[in-house]
Amino acid sequence: MTATLIWILVALVATGVYLSWTAGRLDRLHVRMDAARAALDAQLLRRASVAQELATSGVLDPAASIVLYEAAHAARQAEEDHREVAESELSQALRAVFGEPAQVEAVREAPGGEEAARELAEAVRRVPMARRFHNDTVGAARRLREHRKVRWFRLAGHAPFPLAFEMDDEPPAALVERVS
Repeated sequence: MTATLIWILVALVATGVYLSWTAGRLDRLHVRMDAARAALDAQLLRRASVAQELATSGVLDPAASIVLYEAAHAARQAEEDHREVAESELSQALRAVFGEPAQVEAVREAPGGEEAARELAEAVRRVPMARRFHNDTVGAARRLREHRKVRWFRLAGHAPFPLAFEMDDEPPAALVERVS
């Protein structure tokens, strides 16, 4: 009788330790996911800011400046529900404005254009990496949250289900190939 109670107690303690470890792991994933989202937001804001600055610098022709400024402004002002669409539209505007190598060269030849083009190319290249890192973290958290033990024991608490950030983040080829 006493041996049975000891074994039951050991099993309960081991289960408790395992569930606590799993909850800690899930919590660390959520913290990592929040940090990755903050990094992604920073990169998206940097890209939009640099694009907006370039659009208002007078280096681009007026039509390209308007297209780029409006897309960057919409991306900066977008609410969370519409952010992915606005960021995708900024990517499309960047590809439209910098689709041709001749346009990139014209920007580089203007006073201050070399620095502006380099800054924009760096910002544009960092967005896909930040988005990939965020989505990888979201995927890991989702996989862990789908386990039965996490659902049955509600180890995720009240944390919202993690959502990936899906957007068109393909950079303009003419802009990034010169920097690479």
